[in-house]
Amino acid sequence: MNPKAYLDNNKQTRLDELFEFLRFPSISARSEHKEDINACAEWLSTHLNKIGVKSRLMPTGGHPVVYGEILNPAAGITVLYYGHYDVQPVEPLNLWKSTPFNPIVENGYIIARGATDDKGQLWTHVKAMEAYMATGTAIPVNIKILFEGEEESGSENLEKFVKDNKDLLKADIIVVSDSAQFGQDRPAVTFGLRGIAFVEAKLIGPDRDVHSGSFGGSIANPVNMLCRIIASFHNKDGRVAIKGFYDKVRKLSKFEKKQFARLPHKDKEYLKKVGSPTLYGEKGFTTLERIWSRPTLDINGITGGYQGEGGKTIIPSWASCKITMRLVPDQDPQDICKKLAKHIRKNCPKSVKCEVTIHGGAPAVVVPTDGPWLKAAGEAIKAGFGIEPLFTKEGGSIPVVGTFKSVLGADTLLLGWGQNDDNAHSPNERFAIKDFERGCYSALALIEELAKVRA
Repeated sequence: MNPKAYLDNNKQTRLDELFEFLRFPSISARSEHKEDINACAEWLSTHLNKIGVKSRLMPTGGHPVVYGEILNPAAGITVLYYGHYDVQPVEPLNLWKSTPFNPIVENGYIIARGATDDKGQLWTHVKAMEAYMATGTAIPVNIKILFEGEEESGSENLEKFVKDNKDLLKADIIVVSDSAQFGQDRPAVTFGLRGIAFVEAKLIGPDRDVHSGSFGGSIANPVNMLCRIIASFHNKDGRVAIKGFYDKVRKLSKFEKKQFARLPHKDKEYLKKVGSPTLYGEKGFTTLERIWSRPTLDINGITGGYQGEGGKTIIPSWASCKITMRLVPDQDPQDICKKLAKHIRKNCPKSVKCEVTIHGGAPAVVVPTDGPWLKAAGEAIKAGFGIEPLFTKEGGSIPVVGTFKSVLGADTLLLGWGQNDDNAHSPNERFAIKDFERGCYSALALIEELAKVRA
């Protein structure tokens, strides 16, 4: 029996195993789930060993990493697979169709927390490796596995782990399936991610909340002052008005423009999906260019003053906001954070005190479009889906991809099998069984296609 035939004959078994994997409430952001995280990691490592992948748990400053490897002395290439076995919190529970960690199948979808982000997608690669091992077929590449347990809580310990284990993790290419297709039956290879930078700003006025009748008009209101500063972040054309913000922004390449033009994007359908009345963004760019290849600045939340039921007539003592900026190639997160901090302080009136906290971020990442990796990924997806893939970018960020490039010197292939509307991070997270299966066959073909790169 060959590996593909093995996949053909074991569809129900790998679904049953995935359901077992999904039953672990491996919520990394909640301390009360520490034992669940450890149990999930142990189970995953045990399963890898069972199917022939030499695996062990490796400690970090937080939750353990599941490491595994299949080494073939005759192979000319080493592939590192990254994924995460931790999941997001599940609230609000009342919106779930079932218990989040009791998987069900409805209308062809697996519904459970972690179904698509990232247990289901990770599982496709594990099952592809198993197909080789179970049939006694020599894997034509060296395989290394790094599955972490802190991705959904910030990956605090991952960068140090990668640096401390640089030699162990050394690879020619890295594979990550933690993204999505472009749309239904529109498989895609993601060749770029925006970076991210995170800043908090806090304005402080009186040393306590004070009566707005007794003091209003005589002292500055921190909420009012914060709103003024926030209003200064953009101009009327939707451009970020921070001095030097665009200094290093890379222009779109011919390849990008060509790929974007191929995509079946329609603004009306996009608006319907997000529920907004109209489009809005930087003038002079298309929707896809705005979300994939242009930097942005957004307020993620504002806090200050009384927000309970009814009224409370006060001048608040303080006000704060959380700000994230999505970055494009050549923008440095620390540099951009410093420029924003300088802008905030410059525009802050002396009537309030200003505190700016820089949390850092991660740079944008682009996979070389003129090398062999994208071609190999495209051929693998074509084999698994029966469709030529699209080549897209992603507006979000996966910080570890930047770490892999800076520490290991390796590029990353981003192959998503799910859909953008699979409710990742939301109630009723789901993964179409059809997409899961096609992901398994694509993952199998990817091993063979990557082997050809150095053949």
